[in-house]
Amino acid sequence: MNTGLILVIVTCVVALAFDFINGFHDAANSIATVVSTRVLSPKLAVVWAAFFNFAAAFLLGTAVAKTIGKGMVDLNVVTQYVVLAGLLGAITWDLLTWWWGMPTSSSHALIGGYAGAAVARSAILHGWRTSLSVILPGGWTKTILFIFVAPVLGFVLGFTFMVASYWIFRNQAPRQVDTWFRKLQLLSAAAYSLGHGGNDAQ
Repeated sequence: MNTGLILVIVTCVVALAFDFINGFHDAANSIATVVSTRVLSPKLAVVWAAFFNFAAAFLLGTAVAKTIGKGMVDLNVVTQYVVLAGLLGAITWDLLTWWWGMPTSSSHALIGGYAGAAVARSAILHGWRTSLSVILPGGWTKTILFIFVAPVLGFVLGFTFMVASYWIFRNQAPRQVDTWFRKLQLLSAAAYSLGHGGNDAQ
């Protein structure tokens, strides 16, 4: 077996390991409510989340993957080793933040690991002075902007939906509301999993 094939196999195994870690690091959020409220058993909830995460690649396309693949760093410095180093960096960060109980994004860890590996390779080849030139600013603007926009947007939308829910169901019996909300949790978990599959999982 030649070295190139071994490297491809190792990279694929490490990528699958990253995906597995991404699953218990990030995707668990989508099923936390349906498990804690006993709408679904943990095993069934994992199957529910896995199905919608997988389906998202076919329903929502691969625009995020294309941005990460082509829009973040100069592809002239990207090799199998850069990809592998980026994956290992992201895995390390995900495991550390999981251990410390810190809520962080696996996709941002992957982008950082990938960029860091590309900068390091550029520095080795061309020196540190020009190493940051491999970063493509256009791809980073949206990513960095939404690190700040997403939590604020989530807060505003969450607040709006909570107020709307109180107003819509203000005259309903608690038992009837509970019945409806248990069913709606399946929909929200599916939508969250679709969103995760269409964004982070890519």
